[in-house]
Parts: sequence; structure tokens; C-alpha cells
Amino acid sequence: MIAKVISHVVFGVEALRVDIEVDAFRGINPSFNIVGLPDMAIRESVDRVRSALVSTGFHLQANKIVINLAPADVRKEGASLDLPMALGLLASSGFVPPDMLGDYSVVGELGLDGAVRTVPGVLSLATGARQAGLRGIMVPEANASEAAMVDGIEVLAVRDLAQVAAFFLRQEMLLPHVVDRRAVFAQHQTYDTDFQDVKGQAHVKRAMEVAAAGAHNILLVGSPGGGKTMLARRMPTILPKMTLEESLETTKIHSIAGLLNGNQALVATRPFRAPHYTISTAALIGGGSVPRPGEVSLAHHGVLFLDEVAELPRSTLEVLRQPLEDGVVTISRSAMTLSFPARFLFCAAMNPCPCGFLTDDRKQCTCNPQQIQKYRSRLSGPLMDRIDLHIEVPPVHYQELKQASGGESSEAIRNRIEAAREIQRQRFAGRVGIFCNAHMSGRDIKKHCALDDAGGVMLETAMTNFGLSARSYDRVLKVARTIADLAHSDAILPEHVGEAIQYRTLDRSK
Repeated sequence: MIAKVISHVVFGVEALRVDIEVDAFRGINPSFNIVGLPDMAIRESVDRVRSALVSTGFHLQANKIVINLAPADVRKEGASLDLPMALGLLASSGFVPPDMLGDYSVVGELGLDGAVRTVPGVLSLATGARQAGLRGIMVPEANASEAAMVDGIEVLAVRDLAQVAAFFLRQEMLLPHVVDRRAVFAQHQTYDTDFQDVKGQAHVKRAMEVAAAGAHNILLVGSPGGGKTMLARRMPTILPKMTLEESLETTKIHSIAGLLNGNQALVATRPFRAPHYTISTAALIGGGSVPRPGEVSLAHHGVLFLDEVAELPRSTLEVLRQPLEDGVVTISRSAMTLSFPARFLFCAAMNPCPCGFLTDDRKQCTCNPQQIQKYRSRLSGPLMDRIDLHIEVPPVHYQELKQASGGESSEAIRNRIEAAREIQRQRFAGRVGIFCNAHMSGRDIKKHCALDDAGGVMLETAMTNFGLSARSYDRVLKVARTIADLAHSDAILPEHVGEAIQYRTLDRSK
């Protein structure tokens, strides 16, 4: 008898429905074949499924087994199909009735003893089951809270194959696993760091406030030990609090990457990703035979921090251009093209020169002008075009370090930023894909960033005297618009323009 079990596998950040067709019968030549473009993990499930069935007390009489994974022309990967294949074998062999199999999507990895183990991407799988119109989804116990974050579908948590068989035999009732999404979301919206921990660097904190208020990308330039990394790690704490919808989007990506622990059903704080400068291009942007999300997608709705950014290969840095511009990453393979969301605030840090002490008054720089120029040119013009603020981070002196307090808390700064973001939400309410000042197009800049005569003269003088490039013009206007929003000013005043010009350190130093 042919039995069919419904399951889902991760495909990009979405779920692909897989119909598992199982035919088990007695034949002359014993065989166990899985067809439908399975990867190695699925091929190896033959031995896991056999051992799990025997350990659970099911001894199949059939010795010729064929399992088809439809659609057959799409490659599937991962061990999440173990449990549905075992269930299909039980149904095909007559151990369980097939009448309820069409109501549920079934996912789970099997241990040799029949235990059902956790699988990645359950939030996407549960969403796919709901979109398919199914009654519910059956998942490992450890994944139940994550799956329950999806409204409108029953989530059945199972611990082993015996419990699954008992449910379909109607010998054991499974109650849907239910969680309070908003309570879980509110419980985890706390950070371990705070801007109050940072002493000194008042102008850098101000620049980071401006960056967060307008979603501007920022580059921190300073000598080693000046606090660039410490400041960057606190950037998520001043960004507006995540909404539940943003949290679900981010959780979906982290779940696919296997980064959720057993006690974490939601990513409720903005992610901070800080890969080492030896990271490969594929790890940064995403990739693989079946593409998986990279660091730029794991930073979705959060902060991507690249320390020692000038040490990364130029070819690796250049792949950032698409996500910085479009907020999405598209990865093409011969058999598929997948897109991953990647809307993040980019924060980078670098030394002012190869030795690191060009701007340090405590130590003599040993670099010549040619070495400095070569070092800074590792960041290409197109990439620098996408960074709105260049901030010099000076070393912190003893008098600042001995202060009892570092200043304002992250919460106080965040309140101002959220007020500025609300102004921007209202400003761009009718524009698709534009949420903050940093996303403005040329048409938006012309409409929302008009300068008075004094502001225009100041910007013209700066471009002439400091040698600001034409590409700096739009960046200064966008940042000035954000500074005006923080001041709750409808007009961009000369002081707003002047502050924005100060945030173009690398342009002014050329």
C-alpha cells in the first residue's frame, strides 16, 4: 500500500512542502531507495529510520521500500524528514491508519532509539504548514515553543516515534502546545550592555545617536584601544525596540542557521553580528549548494559590525554593496535562485593608518603618506558611498576614565531616537521601501532636504575648502535631515548642516 505523509523543508527563508510517498512490500531483492534529489543526510536516514522502528517495537515485513520526495526536481537537505519517512513506513505497512496523515505536517530527526530530535528552521516550517491550509504541525518537543509563535495552526510536540504512532492510532491524545507570544517577546527585550558604561567619547556617542536615528551607516576611525568595539557593541541598545513582526522575521533566519537555543523561542532584541576579519565571502553574504543565510542576513533588523574592516579582502567587502543598497541578498545557483533579507545598520571600524597611531597623541606614527593612502584605499569608492558618517575616535585619557559615570543611559538616548524615527515614518508613509532618512532617493532629498541661503553657503564653502567630493553632498544632506529631526525642526538649519559636515572625517582629511 502506498502511503503519503506531508512534511516541509527549509528553502531559503521560506518552507517548501514535501509530499513523502512510501511504498513498502515484499520482493525478491531487498532494497531501500529514497528518490527525489535527497542530500547525503537524507540518504543516511535509511539506517536511522530502520533502527528507530526496531527500537520502538515495529518489525517491518516488507523488504523492498521506495520513498519518493515530491516535488522530485527540487533538492532537499537535512534530517528533518526522518520522522515523516518513518511514519510513512508505518502507514504503508499497516501499523497506523492513513486517515489522519493529511491533516498534519510532520518534521523531526530520529535517534537510533526512536527519540525525536530538534531540527532547524521550525518557525519557517510552521509558517509553511499554515499557508498550506493544514490543521497542524508535529514537531520535536524542543522546537514546540518556537513553532507556537505562528498563529492559526495547531502545534503538537512529540518526544519519540512511539508517541507519534500512538497518536495516529488514537491511543494517546496530544494537546496543542500554546504560548503567549507577546509575553515571551516582552520577557526577552533586555540588553546586557548600556551606553552608560562608556566613559568619555561624547562626540562619538552623539554621532552614533545620529546614525541610529536615521539608519545611517557609520565608520569609526581611531587608534587601538580607543573604544571603537565597545561603542559599536552598544549600538543595538539605542536602536528603536523591535516590533513583534521584526522579531519573527529575525527569528526565522536565526532558526534556519541553527542559532536558537532550547530556551529561546524568539529573538526579541536587535541582533549584533561581529564576524572576524578573516571571514570568507560565502560566510559573510551566504551560500552553499543549497544557499543558507550569511552574516548580513543574521544581522537583519540589527547591526553588522566589521572590526578592522580595512583588513578584509576587497573582493569580500564588495559583496556588501547589494545588501547595503537593497536590503536583500540574492544568491544564484544552477538549480535555484534564493533571496534573503538583509536590512541592517552597517557599523565598521578601522585604524587611521597601518600602524594605528596616526591620530594618537601618545605614540608616534611610523607610516609614510603612501602607506596611509594605500591602507585607506582598501575601502572602495562605491562602498564608501554607502557610509554616511566617518567618525574619528580619539584615545580616552585618565581623567575621563576615572569618572564615576559614563553619561546618559541607552534608554534615554533611545527615547530621542524613537521620536525622530516617528517623524520619519510619517514623512515616508506613502513611499514603498523607504522607512528612514538613509533610504532617501535623489527625489526625496530634493523634496525633504532643502537648505536656506545660509545653509547652502555653508555647504558650498565646505565642499570647496575641505575638498568634499560630489558623492558627499547627498550624504551631508541626509545626515543634516536626521539631525534636524532629532531637534524636532521642520527646516534644516545651518547648525544642522555644520554638524553633518563634521561627520565626514575621511573626506575632510584628503
